[in-house]
This record gives sequence, C-alpha cells and structure tokens, in this order.
Amino acid sequence: MGREDSHYRPEAGTGRGTGRPAPGGAAGRFRVPDAHPPRTPAAAGDPGHGYGSPPDRSAAHRDAPPPWRPPTAAGHAAPPGNGGHPGFGPGHGSAPGHGGHPGFGPGSGGEPGFGPGAGGHPGYGPGAGGHPGYGPGPGGPGVPGHGGPAPAGQAPRPEATDLWAAAAARPAGGPPDLGAPPPAAPPEPGPRRRRVLPIALAAALVLVLALVGVAVVRPGPVADWLGDEPADRKTAQAAEPAPVAVLAGADPNAPRPTPEGVRAALEPLLGQEILGSRVNISVVDVDTGDPLYTRGGDDPTVPASVTKLVTAVTVLAARGPTYRIPTRAVAGASPGEVVIVGGGDPTLAVDKQGFYPGAARLDDLAAQVRKALGGTKPTKVTVDGSLYSGPVHEPGWDPDIPTGGYGSAITALMTDAARTDVPRAKRDDANGNHAAQRAREPDLAAGRSFARLLGVPTDAVKRGKAPAAADATGGAPGPGAELGKVESLPLNRMVDVMISDSDNIVAEALARQVALARNQPASFEGGAAAMDAVVAELGLPADEIDLADASGLSRDNRISPSLLTDLIVLAGNGSRPELAVMFGGLPVAGWSGTLADRYDTAAKAGAGVVRAKTGTLTGVHALAGVVTTADGRLLSFAVLTDRVPPVDSDLPRRALDRVVAALAACGCR
Repeated sequence: MGREDSHYRPEAGTGRGTGRPAPGGAAGRFRVPDAHPPRTPAAAGDPGHGYGSPPDRSAAHRDAPPPWRPPTAAGHAAPPGNGGHPGFGPGHGSAPGHGGHPGFGPGSGGEPGFGPGAGGHPGYGPGAGGHPGYGPGPGGPGVPGHGGPAPAGQAPRPEATDLWAAAAARPAGGPPDLGAPPPAAPPEPGPRRRRVLPIALAAALVLVLALVGVAVVRPGPVADWLGDEPADRKTAQAAEPAPVAVLAGADPNAPRPTPEGVRAALEPLLGQEILGSRVNISVVDVDTGDPLYTRGGDDPTVPASVTKLVTAVTVLAARGPTYRIPTRAVAGASPGEVVIVGGGDPTLAVDKQGFYPGAARLDDLAAQVRKALGGTKPTKVTVDGSLYSGPVHEPGWDPDIPTGGYGSAITALMTDAARTDVPRAKRDDANGNHAAQRAREPDLAAGRSFARLLGVPTDAVKRGKAPAAADATGGAPGPGAELGKVESLPLNRMVDVMISDSDNIVAEALARQVALARNQPASFEGGAAAMDAVVAELGLPADEIDLADASGLSRDNRISPSLLTDLIVLAGNGSRPELAVMFGGLPVAGWSGTLADRYDTAAKAGAGVVRAKTGTLTGVHALAGVVTTADGRLLSFAVLTDRVPPVDSDLPRRALDRVVAALAACGCR
C-alpha cells in the first residue's frame, strides 16, 4: 500500500526524542565495528511549520526503464544481461520462465528472497515478464540479452568479473550439502582495502540457504500474486537448470565520492520550496560506512512508511527469515465446540483464492479438524484472539485510517489482511490501487468463514479463549487438544510484501512478532518497545528512534535519517546475513512497487539504479534506500521532510526524486 492517509496535522516543533533514550533503554550511539565510523557534524535544518496536502495518487503503468548497467568512467554502460540485482551485484536469477531472486541466488522452487520458484515475478527475476530493472529472461520487456550493445555514445566494456560464482554454483535441486567443499572462489578484482558489499551479501545469503533450505513454490510479492495456485499444492517443483551470472555489481574499484562532491550535487536541490522548511538527509558510502553528507541527519523526523525498514530489520533479527506464524484449532470445553486460535498471521486465506498466494488456508485447517473429530459433528466455533492486547487502532492514527482502505483493526486472527472482497481487491491491486474495503471485526469475520467450512451456522461464532489442554477421554479429543494447525508464509516473504507494496497490516503483524520474541505484549506499545530494544541490540542509535506503530501511519513516529542509513549499511555489510533479506522487496525506481510511477523526466537518471522505500503522509514525504552512482559506487541514503506546504503531492515527491537522482548522475568527487 503505497499511500498512507489523507490528513496532516501541522506540527511546529522539531522531532521529539532527540538526545534521549527511546523505550529500548539504550542511550547514545552503539557502533558496529568498521561499519559506523564517526559522523561529521550535521548542518542545522530550518525550523518551520507544515500544512496539509492531498493524498497520493495510485500507481500507473509505465514502460520499462533503461536496464541497470555496470559503470564506466563515463557513466552507466553495458554489459546487459538477465536477472541481476541493480544495486548490489550480479544476481543469479532462475532459468528463463522461472522467478529467481535477481540479487541473491538460485534455488529450485526456492524462496523468493533467496531463489527461483515457478512463475517469475516482474520485480524479482527473469522469465516471461521479468523485471527490466534487474534484467528479465526471454520475454522480458525491452532489455537486451547478453552481448547487447552499450548505450549510444558509450564504448562497450568487457563482461564484468562474476562476483557471485559461489551462489551460482549452488546445486539446482536445493541447498548445498553442508559437508561438500565450498565452490571455487571467483577471481578477485584488483587489490582493495575492504571486501566489497556484493561478496559479503553473496556469502551471507548462501550461508542462510545452506542452513535453512526453505522451498516455497511461488514467489512474491503482491504485485504478481493474482493467479490461482497450482492444482496440486504439494507437488515438488522440477529441478531448475543451473542459473547463469547476470548483471555486474557496484564497481569495487570505483572512485569514492567526496563529501565536497556530494554537497555540491545535493545542496542546490535541498532548498526547493516545495519540500518545505525541514529537509533532513543522510548519505553514507555502503562499502566503507563513511558518512558523505548530513543535514539534520541525527534529528528524529516523521518517517511515514519508511518506518517499515525498521520493522523489517527488527523482525528478521528477532524471529529469523524462515519463521512461520501458526494458526491452530483446538477442541473446546463442550462436545462439538472448535476453538480457532489466532497466531497473528495477516496473510491467512480462506481457500486457494486468497489475496496472498501460498498463504496458509482455513479450508486446510477445517479438513484437519474434521479428520481429528472423527464422527463428532462441529456445532460452534469460538474465536480466540487473546494473543494480541491493547487497542485495535493506534491512537495516533488519523480518523480516516480505519475506514480509508489502507488500515484496519489489528487482530490476532484475520484473513487476507482483513479484506472483505478479495476478487475485487486483486483487480484493484493489479491496476495500482492498493486500498481495499476492510472488515470492522476481522477476527469474527475469519471465524465465520471457518464456521462455514465446518458446516457450522455463522450465528454460532463467538469470541472466547481456548481451554487448557486436558487428557482425552473415551478416545475423543479432550478440551484444549489440538485438532489442526496451518503455518504462514515464511517471514522473508512477508517482509517482501510489506516493503514492496507498503502493506500496513502486514507491518503491524510483524511488529507483534518482534514483541512476542522479546516477551513484550503483542500490542502497539509492546511492538514499538520491542523494536526499539532490537534496534539497540543491533548497535544502532536507539536515541534516534521513537515509535508508536510499525507501519508508519502514526504521526507520532520519529526516526532520524542517519539511523536509517546505518540500518541499511548493517543489513548489507554481511555481519548479519539474515538482515539482507530486506533488500529483496525494495521497489526499483521507475518500475516496481511504490516507485513504479516515479523517476521519469527530470529524475530519469535514477531509473533502475535507485532502490528505496517510500513514505507518504499528507505533508510528509520520505525516501530511503540505496543508489549506484555514475562511477559505480553504492551509497545508502535517507531523505525525510515533514513540513511540506499544501500542494499537489506529486510535486514534493518529484522534488525528492530529483535529489536522489543527482546522486545517481554524479561521481560526486
């Protein structure tokens, strides 16, 4: 959901929370060795006041942007190819026609976030309709294959060294044998001081694959999740042929930008009146961790949906990318009573027509229940949503959030993120409109769907709690005995969904998983406190974040730009390989997710080379992610402005895009 809400309450003060500990209890900066060198002082931003602006417009289809190309001294040149990751290095997408992850490596029937599965996703890898920002396989729109020409006026360069050969050497039939010798190392480029980011990411994610070996048949995220599931959901996928190396990564020998060069590129654009009186920004070299530019970088600012980057990193750290959320059914206190126990899976579907393909399904759970009960006929359904506590709407949300289509009541049991008309929601989503009608009481709506599957009248559905498990008597399941269980998509897929389409309900559910993992209440407050705590555990500056929710719908959230750039560097430097999953869902400028309709005209230099999370509330605009410069250097950036005047919201978004495109267009030396 790329659009958050439609109201803005002006705030005259600076971001609250500056210089004091957040709920995580950690004060000051906690550095990751070698990843967070001392920052240069930030220039103070202008104080000012903000007003409201209209809501964002829905995404429109665009022609494919120019494919990302490895750098030369003259800019972005060839070589072209299939399925690469535009910001992080040569991805190993799947064989043509199968949807691999363009930046992280292959795997037969693999996890979208790790490798290919049947049915390529246009934002993830090759195959029919592949992603031109990564490079599609046969059938992809407008991207040359291997050996294609360089852009007009530029000399072609030889194929870049494959830095991802280790990932490509992984057997096509699944994860590598842990006892097998490692694949031969790829040839190293010239001497350099540090390991380059693509190598660290490749090694980290191959390790995750080896240790976990998850196989899910369909890739995400939502943008291509509109078809029916295969007839046999449990049929193993045929072995994939070994993938080939594709686009080259950031040039490890690229000249480093200088702070003076970055300042010269950015400062003329930061004073655009359309951005309002407070524009806070941080730019960091991903390979070295060196700060290159900051202006209000340490000042907590309203982040809007950029908050989801913190949600992603904290849930991946707390639960791990392969964790699955259970939904259970147990025997009730009386014969025939079935209690469905919500575990917090927002993607749970009623049947195979659900909004999120591959999701756990109530019809599967109902079949297990009927088998477990034998001849006992179900007579009533009790909905146990007691896992969650506190209000179902965050108090800081604007009044239209619960009914505006982008938010809903947050309950431990729901189906299809509380959507009430899934076929229509699929059609609207395919047309770029991510709003949907939501159930006022998602838990009871899911309970009634479950009752219908069991043949129980819907008026026999009520809220309650599951009884404690007791010994079975007479061979029948006793009260509290488990009758069935289904499990969600793995968290790495939920993270992809949340980031690529800015799914607010998924974000709030993931925050509650962080809370449960840190023994906090599964509530808005508990999730925020747990996320703060994990931020501190990761060595990030906990005094620069103060959260009220995990989706960014609340105007009470505050995050500094420098925390966001630190977080992106940490996720990419290989020290915490599970965090690199975050990059899989980042929208690509000019093509996918919430950046699909951006980076044209004056910001065209960023198309295909900017990958970022957007944030939009009325009067608030934010962008944070990575960009490859004209010289091939990978930079992390975060630009947040929360005092935008009342204008057409396209104007400040385009102004932000021009800021980041300036980094893409320059060597900044």
